Amino acid sequence: MPRSTLVLMRHARAEAAGELGDHARPLALAGRRQAARTGEQLAQELPTIDVALVSDALRTRETFKLLAAAHPAMPTATACEELYLASPRGILACLAGLDATARRVLVVGHEPGMSSLTAWLARELPGSAASLATGMATGEAAVLAVSGEWSDLARGTARLDAVLRPG
Repeated sequence: MPRSTLVLMRHARAEAAGELGDHARPLALAGRRQAARTGEQLAQELPTIDVALVSDALRTRETFKLLAAAHPAMPTATACEELYLASPRGILACLAGLDATARRVLVVGHEPGMSSLTAWLARELPGSAASLATGMATGEAAVLAVSGEWSDLARGTARLDAVLRPG
């Protein structure tokens, strides 16, 4: 079984919803800093990424743009409409369509889907990561080691290797 890495990240801090609605919320200044810091940490933790799946919401696309600016080996993002406010089942459906050659995958999405999927996949959440079971902070990312095909991801089949916190 091939070993792969899955990074589940919540978008960085966004502005409050305005006239344009939730989908069009841009990043706040603090969110721009968060995304850049997480991008730097991600480059240290995972020097190459094969596939990046990003919700089509403005705040997730802006988060990814800043991640990519801080990570020299970031691929072009694939915007996934299905990731907007997706449940764990919806995120898994997006992952199931990935080619087996994708070994390092980044997903930038929303809460509560990101933390719920992390807690569902991970065999255990160590004390320092226990908060992921109740929610992922803005700009936070969980780095998971997984085995097998993307379509075979199941409860308790991943190991949490790191949690990236922007500070």
